[in-house]
Amino acid sequence: MKSCDVAIIGAGSAGLSARREVARETDDYVVIDDGPLGTTCARVGCMPSKVLIQAAEDFGRREHFDQLGIRGGEGLSLDSRQTMNHVRQLRDRFVGGVMKGMEEWRDTHLMRGRARFVDGNTLDVDGERIRAGRVVIATGSRPVIPGAWEAHREYFLDSDNIFEQEVLPERLGVVGLGVIGLELGQALHNLGVGVTAYTLDKRFGGLSDPELQEYAAGYFSSRFPVKFKGVDRLERSDTGLVVHAGDEATEVDRLLLAMGRRPNVDDMGLENIGVELDDKGMPPFERDTLRIPDTSVFIAGDVTGDHPVLHEAADEGRIVGYNAVQSSDHCFRRRQGLTITFSSPNIAIVGRSHESLVRDGAAFETGKVSYEGQGRALVMLENKGLLHVYGDRETGRLLGAEIMAPRGEHMAHLLSWSLAAGITAHQALSMPFYHPVVEEGLRTALRDLAKKVEGKRTPLELMRCEDPPIGG
Repeated sequence: MKSCDVAIIGAGSAGLSARREVARETDDYVVIDDGPLGTTCARVGCMPSKVLIQAAEDFGRREHFDQLGIRGGEGLSLDSRQTMNHVRQLRDRFVGGVMKGMEEWRDTHLMRGRARFVDGNTLDVDGERIRAGRVVIATGSRPVIPGAWEAHREYFLDSDNIFEQEVLPERLGVVGLGVIGLELGQALHNLGVGVTAYTLDKRFGGLSDPELQEYAAGYFSSRFPVKFKGVDRLERSDTGLVVHAGDEATEVDRLLLAMGRRPNVDDMGLENIGVELDDKGMPPFERDTLRIPDTSVFIAGDVTGDHPVLHEAADEGRIVGYNAVQSSDHCFRRRQGLTITFSSPNIAIVGRSHESLVRDGAAFETGKVSYEGQGRALVMLENKGLLHVYGDRETGRLLGAEIMAPRGEHMAHLLSWSLAAGITAHQALSMPFYHPVVEEGLRTALRDLAKKVEGKRTPLELMRCEDPPIGG
């Protein structure tokens, strides 16, 4: 039986980050993976989806050409075969970058195969056993496919296979309008695909603020059909797949499933590590150290189901990699919450969501702005969206925001940094805002918030010479 200090199961973003931390302290480690290498982000997630979205935004811009005096836009056409070829070419480049980063250790430390726990320190990898002092589970996740729909699998697309399509379908159903469904559904609509979307709620891109939910529902429903009753059943026809939603039936060529992702913990033998699993087969784990209690096993990344975004997975990988080579566990603070949906307009959740503030009974106020009349948004002909920023009612300290706005990805970063610094709405207003930029809309929302809270005000939105510096 082989032995090592640390065994890392999974070579995705979390696993690779864990490996880097482990390798700082020991060369006695192994990384085990049985799937395609290259990380979910580079292969099937963040990066290829953004290539497709960029193509869709560029092609969709033709709708404004006549208004701008640019003639001939109606003659533009899409070669979807070349579009998808372009997506794969850049995808392969991103994957190649990940693979290049593995070159120095892949031949000596990477083990190809499926790992299964024999006990909390022993793994069976396709018949070969490994004894490890510590084990890291970083096996990622995969798209959810309802068992009742398995008979129609040949019609299904998901985020794992959509970028392998040679050409785009003419008619597409999209089930689920979270981050993946909204991004890909809108992009494919903009590329000329006849999209019909299905959802059971109005949490577009994760929005929880009722006012933003209603606005988003109205906006996206005006772009492509959205059915709010979900999918009742599927049936085949001679020419496609019929999707039944309430008393409506729509025939599609393919169905994009975007109903969430499932942790990859099947048949891993987790029942053998000595802890009780929940009804989904998941073990408990400590949120601050990511250790599974009373074991030598840590868990990180999308497999936890907590925050399935790359920077969170990478941070969790660093935490478990660090703790796996220490004599005792270390607790780490997490970064401010930040999620972005690259729809148009962008949707973002920063810090505390409206839902979490209400649930916890927080005393907060909301600063609001509409982008329908915002100057730079009008210039760009992208004047759609709302931005709500939340602040503590007594102090004015920024707590979070929900955003649906043009270039919202950038304002989300400014707000996340502001939240991390612990500043108030009044302090944020003392920062420079250039003209004309979409960030002026953020300033409008901050001004609205500043009027509603009780925090210390400055007379001119400028810090006086005697005031202490922000963060000082």
